[in-house]
Amino acid sequence: MTGVTVIRVKIRSLTFDNLTLEQAVDSAMQSIGEQKRCRVVTPNAEMAMQAEKDKNLLDIINRSNLVLPDGIGVIYAAKILKKPLRQRVAGVDFAEALCGRLQNTGKRLFLYGAKPGVAKQAAENLRAKHPGLLICGLCDGYCDQTKALEKIDAASPDALFVCLGSPKQELFMAEHIAERPIWLCAGLGGSMDIFAGTVKRAPKFFQKLGLEWFYRLIREPKRITRMIKLPLYLMGALWHRMKGADKSV
Repeated sequence: MTGVTVIRVKIRSLTFDNLTLEQAVDSAMQSIGEQKRCRVVTPNAEMAMQAEKDKNLLDIINRSNLVLPDGIGVIYAAKILKKPLRQRVAGVDFAEALCGRLQNTGKRLFLYGAKPGVAKQAAENLRAKHPGLLICGLCDGYCDQTKALEKIDAASPDALFVCLGSPKQELFMAEHIAERPIWLCAGLGGSMDIFAGTVKRAPKFFQKLGLEWFYRLIREPKRITRMIKLPLYLMGALWHRMKGADKSV
């Protein structure tokens, strides 16, 4: 990425790329243009805690080419550890910006994941918003994995969005995409539902205040068991700082 010094910052057990959204997209586009494989992962606090218990997932994340801090919990933990990151780079924002950069380039994008029909609606919405975006194929997340790979191979995409949820999407990318001529693959969780409009994202006000998680909790109270991991993650970061257990960059 020309003119940008990329520093990886260790936050507890995971290493994150200290980049702005624009720099992350620049890096992704460079990989596509130079046909160099780039795996993108977007950990939040919940995923980070899961990776600390799953060494295989932890290795996949830390060996990825772009590790973007998706959740506000990661940003707060970085501050607690006195290793501030430039900004939160949400997976959905990264994907949206990348689609804008891909339009009219002739580069091919494949959408994989979510419930039946969601990828089709997401593709229609993305094409409407980004005229010239070439979406070469679709496959829902309930499709047999072998069949999904057949569809991906037949479409010959340059970029692949994998929206299967964690850790399924990270395992899929590590096991099946590493040797294929797909230059950019990104694990993007629930981004497909947002693009399709089946899930409403928090208003900008909540996003700017770092309260997107709270907005989702209000709309989906059953997520409380997942949301509780955010304060637990921050408490863990505080413990690391007090014990001096995370002094490496």
